[in-house]
Amino acid sequence: MNLSELSSAIEPIDLRSCLITQSNRMLFEHYRDPSIPAVTSKINSCTKSVLSALVCIAMDQGILPEAHTPISDFFPQLLADPDPRKSEITLEHLLTMTPGFDWTEFGGQKSFPRMTRSSDWVDFVLKQPLSVAPGTRMEYNSGASQLLSAILVQASGMPTARFAEEELFASLGIEDYKWEADPQGIHTGGYGLQLRPADMLRFGLLYLQQGRWEQRQLISKKRVLHSVQPAILASSPNRGFYGWHWWTDTFGENRVDDQEWSSPSPSFDYYYARGYAGQFIYMIPVLDIVVVLTDDKRKKDRHPSNVFRDFIAPLLLSALK
Repeated sequence: MNLSELSSAIEPIDLRSCLITQSNRMLFEHYRDPSIPAVTSKINSCTKSVLSALVCIAMDQGILPEAHTPISDFFPQLLADPDPRKSEITLEHLLTMTPGFDWTEFGGQKSFPRMTRSSDWVDFVLKQPLSVAPGTRMEYNSGASQLLSAILVQASGMPTARFAEEELFASLGIEDYKWEADPQGIHTGGYGLQLRPADMLRFGLLYLQQGRWEQRQLISKKRVLHSVQPAILASSPNRGFYGWHWWTDTFGENRVDDQEWSSPSPSFDYYYARGYAGQFIYMIPVLDIVVVLTDDKRKKDRHPSNVFRDFIAPLLLSALK
């Protein structure tokens, strides 16, 4: 696969890092500065996908029940809530961001900033009213992720970061990380993890290898595959679908020309972790490829392009022609 054009194509974007592997072999490696490989940085909402992995591990181990379990098992106060629909919220609803809370992450009610300013984040989320029945639609909600982190603490009897160290990071060789926590000491489920680009890549490779790392199955293949399947249409203005704290999409779909279907075009499905301000981990199973992108510029200084779909995916698609 020829990626020689990529360096010049992404030069104006001034990415912090760009790593591409195929079959565990590095195809492309770019850092803005030689010091970057050794430095952790915020992966923002890519944290959600790491949390999804931890939830899957806990389910595999039997310390967390299956996804259809009501979260009232962990938060019994929901059984006394005036809205009886809250007792119907399940782990699956939190993982797919379909609990039904009346929540706008940054616009509208500015739910996320209000949560982070509250003295008890979990209590804040649980007290939010429902706008729709659980499972009806996806609404991006970092509060749902915080509930999952709190549930993992209850189930495992240890902080989320400690569980990650023991059950995931140690096996992947991830030793250098930072992770924020809420006022109760619960590590942030929706953001707040800092990793090195190479460690983001290792996490992506674990998923590309369907939960297997070296000679160990860290996450069951069944649960890995289920967690990255499209579960519900992503809420506007997002494109594609949402799984268990993973985004899914397709590149290179068929086109309609002159009212008739054109001949089938090459395309590939992919899933990815996405974090604010340009943090991404993409997996393209049919090509055995992982792509990691990181950035650190302020919003007004960031390039408007979708780096993966505008520059990288067309080059990868050429391998299928």
